[in-house]
Amino acid sequence: MGEVTITINGRNYGIFCDDGQEQRVMDLSHHVDSKIRDISEIGAANNESHLLVLTAIMLADEAFDLRDNISVMGDEITETTASEDEQIVAETIDHLADRINLVAERIVEKA
Repeated sequence: MGEVTITINGRNYGIFCDDGQEQRVMDLSHHVDSKIRDISEIGAANNESHLLVLTAIMLADEAFDLRDNISVMGDEITETTASEDEQIVAETIDHLADRINLVAERIVEKA
C-alpha cells in the first residue's frame, strides 16, 4: 500500500493508495488545490467549508460536462470522418471553456 502526503488549501493530508498510484494521487491533489486557489482568489467563498463545497461543485460540473460530451462525441464519431472528428473535438473544447467561464461567473455573482 502506497502513501503520499498531499497539500490542499495549505493543509497536509496523508493519503493511502495502491502501490504505483502515488503520482496519480499527487497530480489529482494538485488539480484540486489549483481549483481551490482559483475560487479563493476571486473571493467567492465565505469560509473554508464554503470554499470546499464550491470547488466540489465546480469539479463535478466539469466532470458531468466531459461525460456528456464524450457520450455525444461517441455517437457522432461513428458517423464522421477523421477531419470531422477534429472539428467536433475543437467545438467540444470551446464549449467546455464557455461552461467553465459561466461557472466562474456564477461563483463571482454569488460572492
